[in-house]
Amino acid sequence: MIAAELIAEDIPPLKHTDTGEKALRWMDEFKVSHLPVLKGSNYVGVVSDNDIYDQEDMSDTLHEMFDVLPRPYVYDYNHIYHVMRIMAESRVTVVPVLDEKENYLGCISLMALMVRITEIAGIRESGAIIVLEMNRVDYSLAHIAQCVEGNNARIISSYITSPLDSTKLEVTLKINEVDVSRIIQTFERYDYVVKASYQKSDYYDDLKQRYDELMKYLNP
Repeated sequence: MIAAELIAEDIPPLKHTDTGEKALRWMDEFKVSHLPVLKGSNYVGVVSDNDIYDQEDMSDTLHEMFDVLPRPYVYDYNHIYHVMRIMAESRVTVVPVLDEKENYLGCISLMALMVRITEIAGIRESGAIIVLEMNRVDYSLAHIAQCVEGNNARIISSYITSPLDSTKLEVTLKINEVDVSRIIQTFERYDYVVKASYQKSDYYDDLKQRYDELMKYLNP
């Protein structure tokens, strides 16, 4: 999935001649804390509600308020993981999308990105979660998959986390079975450290409810 496929059709950019009042009104309407700013067809940067609140006169134009704005963006061909990284590093609720000539194409909202992440992570599917801890040198997704598939199950999604200064990895697995006791026993037989597991049905009922609430919020 690439950035061009994530563009929000209903979030317009601001013009550099728009006032702070208008920017805040639009942010409230579209449930974001940032909006892209254009000068003509050129992407200028992203303005935040906090930056505007710091100004003395909300009736001033954005051009009058700010000499320079932060300029985070992604290209239309960038993968969703790159979009996630730029949005996290920039701490913005929207990230503009540009083409190769740096023409503005639209923006991706944090809320829309969250929806796609839940689809990628398989949150809507029933199953269990297992968290393994291991040394970096011992990581083998192929062998982990064999342990799971040998118990007639499959991995719906997985991701790895690790502190930069650590030699350890945490591997989080979403499994398509609710009862993963046999899979845990298999991991332990191969000396994997099972740091945590979540396999109670009420846990997934709560997770699905939260997902449905998010969908309702995004589509009032």
